[in-house]
Amino acid sequence: MRLKLVVLALLSLCLLGGSCATAPDFDSSLKSIVKPYQFSIARWELKALPEELFSGKRGSDDKASVVASYFSLVEQIKSLEAETAAVSAGNKAGDAAPLEAELDNLQQQKAALTNEVEAVIARQIREVLAEQGIYNPLDNSIRLKVGFPPLLFRLEPPPHLLVVSPRDRIESIREVELQQELSVAEMEGIEGQVDGLGVSSLVVGLGGLSTYPAFVMDDASLQFTINAAAEEWLHAYLVFKPLGFLYLLDSTGLSRNYDIATMNETVVGIVSKEIGNIVVQKYYPGYENTTPPPTEEPEFDFNREMRETRRAVDAYLARGEISQAEEFMEEKRQYLASEGYYIRKLNQAYFAFHGTYADSPTSISPIGAELKQLREQSPSLKDFLDTAAYMTSRQDLINSLK
Repeated sequence: MRLKLVVLALLSLCLLGGSCATAPDFDSSLKSIVKPYQFSIARWELKALPEELFSGKRGSDDKASVVASYFSLVEQIKSLEAETAAVSAGNKAGDAAPLEAELDNLQQQKAALTNEVEAVIARQIREVLAEQGIYNPLDNSIRLKVGFPPLLFRLEPPPHLLVVSPRDRIESIREVELQQELSVAEMEGIEGQVDGLGVSSLVVGLGGLSTYPAFVMDDASLQFTINAAAEEWLHAYLVFKPLGFLYLLDSTGLSRNYDIATMNETVVGIVSKEIGNIVVQKYYPGYENTTPPPTEEPEFDFNREMRETRRAVDAYLARGEISQAEEFMEEKRQYLASEGYYIRKLNQAYFAFHGTYADSPTSISPIGAELKQLREQSPSLKDFLDTAAYMTSRQDLINSLK
């Protein structure tokens, strides 16, 4: 997930919402490339926020059954989309027309439930946060048990994100939001032009985005959706604390700090997963452990492979062997595909994006293990969040573990 709170980010006055211009020619060229595809978060928020505030959504009653129906429709739609695509491609016998009609009907049923589902899930998350003593970022000083900021999110496909990294190191130097609907051909066309500027780029899909209201993808599982809605709210919560504010400065390019970005993303990941698990256990016990555990240890370890790849790439780049690193990544991409793990493009920008999440297999940062240790030694989830929220460096994290 990514932080992009426009109301605060506008203070940065930075080009493309991604970085302060230190290379005017590069930024000008980048802007001309992305202009036809760019997504305006400010414009979207100005339209969506009043709709949320005055929509009259209600989630006060126990409507877990409505949420369950919604996610049943999500699974039916995904299955039918796959079948329709197979028939249309000639890989399966049948007539696509009745399948498309049925798909349209299911989509309409899902759309009719969306507003209520958003309200119900928001209420359930808010109640669990309150049970954990997490109300608002000012509750330690003013002692008001009032939820703030309001937990608002939209079940809607988030924008795509263009991530730009230098070729000689792994670091996100520009991030630009692009349209929600992009074909693979359009993504690769954008990447090709941006790569022509002498950098490494990648267009990625997002599971959520911390705008206000937040985006949460509308075709994921119940557990993912609840986790993501909680995570995006936590990003907004932390903006009012030192850790989150420093992450805002990083995300807008005013003050880049990779450790802070990793700490912030990992903290909200840990807290949101715990909150999400409690919500599911409390309101949707039938959805717990629906995936059977593996019966035996898999022969291929994707996580280990990705960490080894990341370390090897870092070593190549440290020696200045950029072409060799890129050839190595492409070879690894093809190898992973042969093992059943398809990655469209594996490059420096891929690692720059995914490496921010310390629990990701592409991360080699020790911050993930350190924050897990901090959580284990914290008496409560709120204590963990409060401690982490006031950190301004990784050294603060190290000191808290002594």
